[in-house]
Amino acid sequence: MFGDRMNYPNGIKKHDEKETNYGNRGMILENDINETNKFYLANNIAIIHKKPIPITITKVHYPSRFEAVIKEAYFKTPSTTDYNGIYRERYIDFEAKETKNKKYFPISNIHKHQIEHLKLIIEHGGIGFIIVRFVSLDLTFYLDGKDLIEFINTNKRKSIPLAFFKQKGYIIKTRFNPRIDYLSIVDKIYFGGEHYEKSNKKD
Repeated sequence: MFGDRMNYPNGIKKHDEKETNYGNRGMILENDINETNKFYLANNIAIIHKKPIPITITKVHYPSRFEAVIKEAYFKTPSTTDYNGIYRERYIDFEAKETKNKKYFPISNIHKHQIEHLKLIIEHGGIGFIIVRFVSLDLTFYLDGKDLIEFINTNKRKSIPLAFFKQKGYIIKTRFNPRIDYLSIVDKIYFGGEHYEKSNKKD
């Protein structure tokens, strides 16, 4: 991250050097998804990328003529979700999170505006979902956006229990390549179970 300070708009938590470990949470899952997306792109399966985060740089330190260090920067707007792209002529949009908790996933890990964003994606015919990794259990789940929103609208709980992920979600098994094949789950839900390997097979 940036050297000294990163400030978030609208009261979102500030990140600084003391929070480095907290800020790095989710990096392993993020790396797995990035490698998976590279596989999809290289094999002409889908075009899905991590969204760039727009920032305003306010302070830069120049220790030498050929070196610059960003000392302070701000997010211009709250970020929406982590990833978006196109798959089988459908718009894809999703958020990825990790939790060390073994029994539940705190809803507070997803900001309200991100949930609203997923809701709009679904309303407009896109495919929205979250990928959640229970680190201590070594379990990664796909939870469709419709099920996420229904849970939030019908429960007063501040967390989603593991049992709900097991009931409504799908376990994404870790493989060599693609690392975590989340599009195989999308195939099951949205394309009648027809896997992309079959759909892309040439006659």
